[in-house]
Amino acid sequence: MGHLSEDEVAAAASVGVGPHALPWPEDPRFDPDLLEHGDRRNVGDEYRYWSVEAIKADLDRTRNRLHVAIQNWEHDFNIGSIVRTANAFNVAGVHIIGRRRWNRRGAMVTDKYLHVHHHESVAAFTQWLADHDVACIGVDNVPGSVALERTELPENACLVFGSEGPGLTDELLEACQAVVAITQYGSTRSINAGAAAAIAMYHWSLRWAPSVRLDA
Repeated sequence: MGHLSEDEVAAAASVGVGPHALPWPEDPRFDPDLLEHGDRRNVGDEYRYWSVEAIKADLDRTRNRLHVAIQNWEHDFNIGSIVRTANAFNVAGVHIIGRRRWNRRGAMVTDKYLHVHHHESVAAFTQWLADHDVACIGVDNVPGSVALERTELPENACLVFGSEGPGLTDELLEACQAVVAITQYGSTRSINAGAAAAIAMYHWSLRWAPSVRLDA
């Protein structure tokens, strides 16, 4: 038995819906192949049977101004998890710094609905930030960092995360406008990078993302 593709893994992990009943809707956003065979993707019900391009275009209408960046020096498996969370918060862009290839398994194909940028070096990344007037905010529990819960993050910000273990490099720390840390109460020195990213994105969203009623 051969290895499953990323799309097949995502399909197997979700319940989704089966083939659409005839007659099919004529809306051009719908994908004929999905209408015929069913939609097992990890997408919200409002996007069932939509093509990837249609979903991405719709998300573009409401993207938050937040950006997220990850240093990819060690092919960290957490990158996929961070990308999946970035999709959940509908960020403006995800930035991979360092190696172009990254571990996509944890992303569950959500990178298809995001704008993913690659920067070969910290210098190239910081130049992009300067060109687009985006504040660089590091997330790492290093000396001099400030508590995230006592920090109001700027709206036009890029949260930057390092590799699991070593964290952010000195070069990138120096480029940050501020460095925030997540207060911890147990014995572990640090929490998983994917978990830290989710907490930081949620903290930004509490201040800047539009309110959405879950029962609407």
